[in-house]
Amino acid sequence: MARVKLTAGLISDFSCKPCKPGDPVQVFLWDSGAPGLAVRATAPGVRNPAGGKAYIFQGKLAGRDVRITIGDCQTWSLEEVRDRRGEIVQPGARQEARRLQSLLDQGKDPRLEKSDRIAAEAGRRTAAAAQVALERRMDVTIGEAWKTYCEARRKNWSARSLTDHEKAMHPGGAKKTRGRKRNESNLTVAGPLAALADLPLSELSPEAVAAWLKEEVAHRPTQADLAFRLLRGFVNWAAVQRVKVEESPADKPDYRPVYRVNPAACVRSAVKDDLPKRTAKDDCLQREQLKGWFAAVRRVPSPVIAAYLQIMLLTGARRNELTSLSWVNVDFQWRSLRIGDKVEGERVIPMTPYVEALLRDLKARSETPPKKKVRPLRGEEVAEEWEPSPWVFESRRAASGRLQEPRLHHVAACTAADIEGLTIHGLRRSFGTLCEWVECPVGISAQIMGHKPSAIAEKHYRRRPLDLLRLWHTKIEKWILEQAEISQPAHKGEVKEVQPAA
Repeated sequence: MARVKLTAGLISDFSCKPCKPGDPVQVFLWDSGAPGLAVRATAPGVRNPAGGKAYIFQGKLAGRDVRITIGDCQTWSLEEVRDRRGEIVQPGARQEARRLQSLLDQGKDPRLEKSDRIAAEAGRRTAAAAQVALERRMDVTIGEAWKTYCEARRKNWSARSLTDHEKAMHPGGAKKTRGRKRNESNLTVAGPLAALADLPLSELSPEAVAAWLKEEVAHRPTQADLAFRLLRGFVNWAAVQRVKVEESPADKPDYRPVYRVNPAACVRSAVKDDLPKRTAKDDCLQREQLKGWFAAVRRVPSPVIAAYLQIMLLTGARRNELTSLSWVNVDFQWRSLRIGDKVEGERVIPMTPYVEALLRDLKARSETPPKKKVRPLRGEEVAEEWEPSPWVFESRRAASGRLQEPRLHHVAACTAADIEGLTIHGLRRSFGTLCEWVECPVGISAQIMGHKPSAIAEKHYRRRPLDLLRLWHTKIEKWILEQAEISQPAHKGEVKEVQPAA
């Protein structure tokens, strides 16, 4: 093989241009300045339309030729380039050829050395990528971890608890669908925890929590107190998840986020002075207020809301337990109601005579189609598509199809009856209090209201059937109606007022 002194000009002019079929598609230009060094020129082809030139090295090991590609001529220079400090800036093909020849002289295969070097470089890259991924996993924000937390705990929470967690971190800015007040924006306000959403979880400190809580308590203390308790549960969960990831076996790494969190970030003792003082509400209907309250509620323009408020008082149910009541859970034959329960999931309570009369009236209204509308131009009657609502307390305006906000009508009724401060939940409290006038056993009223048993005997040794609950529930209703001067109807009867004595 002829050898020449390689120069930049020779390498630039060197190429492979086959003239006819059968001509070689690769040609070599061997260097006389370094043993085994050559420039290989490849003809243009399908994979490389422009062709290519690369430095190669060829030598002998144990009597056999060994050929290794050093690198592309556009990447490697012929001689190494050094800076002013003598450090190599660009590698040189001649120096690499001499190094490979020295390996052959030692009886080592340069190809194995190259594969080991490539494997080591790949290992370093993999380790660097894993480190970058680990840093990303460890720099998770509170908002990102909160989503994972809600998804992980969804099956263990009730619907109300899940809603509380979602509202606490809601960014706000959505259009309000109900409850808008005058001179108020039509967009929702961000949740209490939204201010912490972009904060890295590792930066959540007791000082940061105290500063956030102080600002939130200033304008919404009740929601801030709830948000603090939700945040404390989230921090405890994140601390447990970090331990699980760090203790995973070395051969089975855990790729879940590493929640670097300070477990003491939400210690109550550190922010006890900033937390609002909890005071139990005591709004409750008095015996002498029952007459005025019933009279005002029965004058509410909406028969659905009027019936809802009266049934709230006479059953002691929670607000959403009644609004979500459907007709399939109303049994007129056995006079029972199957309603939702936040403790047990659902419970069955008796249907007392007055409540039955109200429900039958709502049932008749629900099954009565609306009147046909008349077109103003043609005078033709047009029948709208209509079907009975599945909800007991229906609302054609609400997107859900059921009652959403009875508070405004209740406030108006209480104002007309000169009753101050009575809330919707106060009706539930009123039922539990008024039950004592008829000396009802505490366990009876608690079971009707859906309170969790608080004693061993109540939890394990009391299984009251529905007819026993109905006996006492009917007595309770009769006494309440007597104070309101309303007669308790027989089943399937009409509600009649008692005329006061002359």
